[in-house]
Amino acid sequence: MSDDIDADGFRSNVGIVLMQRDEVFLGRRTGGRGWQFPQGGVRVGETLEQALYRELDEEIGLGADAVELVGQTSRWLHYRLPKRYLRRHQQPLCIGQKQRWFLLRLTRPDVQFAFNHTAQPEFDAGRWAPFWEPVREVIYFKRPVYAHALAELAPLAFPQGQPALPAWWAEITARGADRATPASV
Repeated sequence: MSDDIDADGFRSNVGIVLMQRDEVFLGRRTGGRGWQFPQGGVRVGETLEQALYRELDEEIGLGADAVELVGQTSRWLHYRLPKRYLRRHQQPLCIGQKQRWFLLRLTRPDVQFAFNHTAQPEFDAGRWAPFWEPVREVIYFKRPVYAHALAELAPLAFPQGQPALPAWWAEITARGADRATPASV
């Protein structure tokens, strides 16, 4: 099955915000190439939830029985790839991703992550981080989407009141993510 790439060149993708207590899971990209949330492409003919659980299993070795689906973003969030990341030899040309972000909460404290469920693992390690931290950790061109997704999902993650924005938020989000600053925080 191939990935779903729309007529504008955006690859359909699911993003996974996995929570345990007040922290979120970050995976270290194989070879130490930065930290990010689990995410992956939606295949042609696959529903978003099917893609979500497939990616959860492939990237970190968790099944649907280990998590509770808390919510998702209300719309697709887009980012463009910098020119140096475009794979011009692939057709159709993918110029970026459109993502639906899902908030999951671990339901079992004893889960073990496994990063080798595919021939080319996405991650080689994982860690728990404060809720807003991924915006600072992820590669620069994904920051606006991360900021928007976390801002939208924060009320679901913290119904009693979300954590304060960190001191660095304004500086990091001003570099292109200013639209993602949560108005309610």
